[in-house]
Amino acid sequence: MLYQIIDRRLSGKNKSIGNRERFLHRYRGQIREAVRRAVSGRSIRDMEQGEDITLPRHDVSEPVFGHGPGGTRESVHPGNQEYVRGDRIERPAGGGAGGAGSGASPDGMGEDDFVFRITREEFMQYFFDDLALPHLVRTQLLPDAPEWQSRRAGFISEGTPTNLHVVRSMRMALGRRIAMGGDVRRRLRELEARLATALRHAQTPHTEILALKAQIEALRRRLGQIPFLDPFDLRYRNRVRVPLPTAKAAMFCLMDVSGSMDEARKDIAKRFFILLYLFLTRHYERTDVIFIRHHTQASEVSEEEFFQSTESGGTVVSSALTLMHEIIQARYPSNQWNIYGAQASDGDNWHQDSAKCRELLSDKLLPLTRYFAYVQVADEDQNLWQEYSLVQEAHPNFAMQKISGPSEIYPVFRELFKKTTTP
Repeated sequence: MLYQIIDRRLSGKNKSIGNRERFLHRYRGQIREAVRRAVSGRSIRDMEQGEDITLPRHDVSEPVFGHGPGGTRESVHPGNQEYVRGDRIERPAGGGAGGAGSGASPDGMGEDDFVFRITREEFMQYFFDDLALPHLVRTQLLPDAPEWQSRRAGFISEGTPTNLHVVRSMRMALGRRIAMGGDVRRRLRELEARLATALRHAQTPHTEILALKAQIEALRRRLGQIPFLDPFDLRYRNRVRVPLPTAKAAMFCLMDVSGSMDEARKDIAKRFFILLYLFLTRHYERTDVIFIRHHTQASEVSEEEFFQSTESGGTVVSSALTLMHEIIQARYPSNQWNIYGAQASDGDNWHQDSAKCRELLSDKLLPLTRYFAYVQVADEDQNLWQEYSLVQEAHPNFAMQKISGPSEIYPVFRELFKKTTTP
């Protein structure tokens, strides 16, 4: 019997949850684009709030069936002084100016767009939908809370009816019938051949022919008694639970707070790291985020100090990379952790120190990390950008982008952490 489950749960204002889910699934692409447009104008404090999404009315229109008058009809419209029968009327200029005007109203209060509100969870889900940490690998098994996965493990002779494999069961039944009736069919073919030979010879005694027919009939009854399907033939799908390695990741956030980083550039860097932090906390459970601030000296700080501290000074970018390498060696072995790095700076650095940064990345950090992203919050090409360009040419797990204004934060972030298809 076929069962149909109807979801009649209600959300706020007595609206159907099932209808809302179908609507969000149907217009997923349009909603995702609307969310991206809405994010570009948000502040840091408003990132996790809901949003009023506006969709063009023609994008959410549904096809409908109508019944026309049918037949061939002739009508006379009074007042026609311009056209005669057979004339071709050109389409009105101005696009849809001559359309049906489904969004219009007699009192002039019609709406051209469809507006609805999505929740905070839905907003963040759509925004981070097609993002992922590149090259994430499950590295080890956790003894305290392992993850399990059901996998196929062949077939067994006992199980539940829902796991019955019909094709394999019929194959086993066919093989059993062939094996049990092989000798009988061979003897049957021999007797049928002897009977045919005896019938061709007129001098064959009638008793011999009757005996052959009786033996043939007995063998056929014996074949018919072999069961078509025996409980021994039944085969069931077997599944076993196997532990899965867990993907543990460590993200290093390196931010330049030197004197050349004014408040506007620091605000851009903070927005980028806040977006990264929200993405990691929502999509990955076992992820450590390490915050490093640096000017002439680098130090590991807490989340609050990373975003709110006003300490400043000179610029030595290599100090942050050196500290990152020391922390990896002390706490995050690369064979157990997926190491990631994200660095934001204006690129203003000592020339000798920029060359040292390139050597640190190429020789020590990039061999240990899955992915490293560098963001320069300035338009001009600084010496650090030039050195990092050489690193990008030699290492595929290194990426770099420029951000000149708040409106470019989100496109750059999506470009750096977009999902990649493995060959």
